[in-house]
Amino acid sequence: MATDFVLFGPTHLLIVAAIPTLAAAVAFRVRRRPASARRLRLAAGIFLLANELVWYGYKLHHEGIRYPEGLPLQLCDLALWLTVIAALTLHQLTYEVAYFAALGGSTMAVLTPELWAPTLSYPTIYFFTAHGGVIVIILLLTWGKLARPRPGCLWRAFLILNAYAAVVGAFNAMHGTNYMFLCQKPSSASLLDYFGPWPVYIVVGEGVAVLAFYLLHLPFRAADS
Repeated sequence: MATDFVLFGPTHLLIVAAIPTLAAAVAFRVRRRPASARRLRLAAGIFLLANELVWYGYKLHHEGIRYPEGLPLQLCDLALWLTVIAALTLHQLTYEVAYFAALGGSTMAVLTPELWAPTLSYPTIYFFTAHGGVIVIILLLTWGKLARPRPGCLWRAFLILNAYAAVVGAFNAMHGTNYMFLCQKPSSASLLDYFGPWPVYIVVGEGVAVLAFYLLHLPFRAADS
């Protein structure tokens, strides 16, 4: 099944614009009506959770159990589950790691999606619902002033995400998989195309991640100083 999705075409640009717009609208409501905050964040977390479980059911029905290549070990999978936990519990460290993983990783997935199905198909709709939902919830928690990154969170999140990458890298080495694109670049266009060959693009990606995390944390550094 081939995709007809056009990168940065009208549909893609509409999706990219809709994600922060929706987040801003919900965050505005939370700030205007603080009493609705708990209900909205729980509803958002449960929706994201349900959306993921339905996707697992769909994959199980159509593909069966695919081990080792069909496991939810990508960075965006981690970001999604951390976001669900953050939305349901407001656990501070979980929120902080999700903040950087979602805005740094899921945003890139939305901008350069790796799709294999037609635009108007469940897999593509799921892809943008899941990745966009992660971004919306993190922005809701942040812009709605329900949570905020603490001093030092940049390096805590960076170390935790690298520890996760090390575990996934070991799994890749044992099973010949390519989770988190640690062994080769994605087949579709991505920012990694500009970072050189393997393993150079991993080292360059680490530097870019630090820079991106710094920029994401910069507004809070200014407020804390």
